[in-house]
Amino acid sequence: MSLSRRQFIQLISLAGAAGMLPATASAASRRQGEDLYQTPGFGNVSLLHITDTHAQLNPIYFREPSVNLGLGRAKGKAPHLVGEALLHHFGIAAGTPEAHAFTYLGFSEAAQQYGKVGGFAHLATLVKQIRAERGEGNSLLLDGGDTWQGSGTALWTRGKDMVGACNLLGVDVMTGHWEFTYRDSEVLQNINDFNGDFVANNVSLTEDALFDYRFSDFAGYDEDSGHAFKPYTMREVNGVRVAVIGQAFPYTPIANPSRFIPDWTFGIRPEEMQERVDQIREKENPAVVVVISHNGMDVDLKLAEVVSGIDVIFGGHTHDGVPAPIAVSNRGGKTLVTNAGSNGKYLGVMDLDVRGGKVQDFRYRLLPIFSNLLKADAEMQRYIDEVRRPYLGQLNEKLALAEDLLYRRGNFNGTFDQIICDAQRVVGDAEIALSPGFRWGTTVLPGQAITMENLLDQTATTYPETYVREMSGADIKRILEDVLDNLFNPDPFFQQGGDMVRVGGLDYVCEPGATIGSRVSDLTLDSGKKLEATKKYKVAGWATVGSQAPGAPIWEVVAEYLRQQKVAKIEKMNLPKLKGVAGNPGIAA
Repeated sequence: MSLSRRQFIQLISLAGAAGMLPATASAASRRQGEDLYQTPGFGNVSLLHITDTHAQLNPIYFREPSVNLGLGRAKGKAPHLVGEALLHHFGIAAGTPEAHAFTYLGFSEAAQQYGKVGGFAHLATLVKQIRAERGEGNSLLLDGGDTWQGSGTALWTRGKDMVGACNLLGVDVMTGHWEFTYRDSEVLQNINDFNGDFVANNVSLTEDALFDYRFSDFAGYDEDSGHAFKPYTMREVNGVRVAVIGQAFPYTPIANPSRFIPDWTFGIRPEEMQERVDQIREKENPAVVVVISHNGMDVDLKLAEVVSGIDVIFGGHTHDGVPAPIAVSNRGGKTLVTNAGSNGKYLGVMDLDVRGGKVQDFRYRLLPIFSNLLKADAEMQRYIDEVRRPYLGQLNEKLALAEDLLYRRGNFNGTFDQIICDAQRVVGDAEIALSPGFRWGTTVLPGQAITMENLLDQTATTYPETYVREMSGADIKRILEDVLDNLFNPDPFFQQGGDMVRVGGLDYVCEPGATIGSRVSDLTLDSGKKLEATKKYKVAGWATVGSQAPGAPIWEVVAEYLRQQKVAKIEKMNLPKLKGVAGNPGIAA
């Protein structure tokens, strides 16, 4: 459904008049439809932020999670709020465009009403508008990473389509995560082609590589410190000195194959971050110090507690669309922590009042990118059309119809993930299927065709190979326990930021607040039989982080299944029964 801006506003007004929305909500909708992209200038420095776009050049649908649990100190706090709890916390009226953007509530109907979100051509229009309003040289555009991966075209071009798009968009500084899932030589070539600065304070060379580094001619490499990339960059914005420090995803060689990047080591390294901030404050005399981070928001919140001297952390990785920054106190004052969602769906706008050599005040808005309300930038659209043209035959293949809303994001399972698991079980003749808890992946509305592009949006990795092998019941439980500890470890520095591994053909009871080894119980096959610790089971899976699996790419397996099904039906969702989370505002009632 495609609506003009004027039609969109008229539709909201009619909905309110017809009683489809509360009167207060319809009034807010009209106002927000008209004023959503009116961003009055404030202060003298503007920092724009995108993150986790996952190579989505065109507008898409993306459903926010209905399960984003926070435990312990995180319970009831952003980013672990969903649905009505999130709206209440941030003062967003129900039934408004922003309510649709930030929550899962009534998603299918609201998506038909408001249309698609994101798209680099529409994002470019808003970026240009804001930069023109702020004045030339008065803003920086920061990219938190996970930009070069997540689509078929990014996979086939090895991320080059996104490098070109970011250059056109005018990205000034970026850091990375899934960028490192290409070969190291490809990563460095893309960085060389990128017009901005690629920064990563927490990526160093291994001890072996220090003595004979294959890429010693790379401009970002520092032989003395052993940093593989520039740790930070200094920029002047409207006469104000701004330092931008990079924090790449610290668990890259654990969460993704280290074989692609054998010379580089990663980590959170808070002590090194403090040393870097202190050094910059002393030697560079900045008025503003920001970190462009791919830690994940919970990690950033703790980092802001233990490292002082940072004014703003622009965060990514966990795909949390958080409408307002969180102010974290530390021994040096306060640090603002943000997270700007995913899939090109939002643009964060931080306006700073910088006087007397420091930040005095700020204004922040996280703006949803409604493609119906923002005209596509002609130059960017031409680029997108051109880079996608050679692949349209593959991308546009219709595999099946979606009977249900197909989405991914959520702590435990998504409907598209269930389709992937079902496909692996059928094609691989397996009892159980496992699928990674990736947070990237777009949404397909009920009744729409599932195209090969939609499927690649869920599966386009550089390690997509499948396997079918025997595993014991004890091994399966161990896998579930390990991933749950990554997700719910009480110490944010031990959380890796993904969602739970998806399972097919298997149900279990999960107590997220328990200790490792005791979170999972009562594992039961779809047949009703209990999983036995010593018995072997035929298990299908994909995306192995260690050695390469032997089977076909996952998209070939799922495409075969969908072509046979013609209508993608979900007979059963394999969702765990949760214990100890009653009343938690991070889960839908």
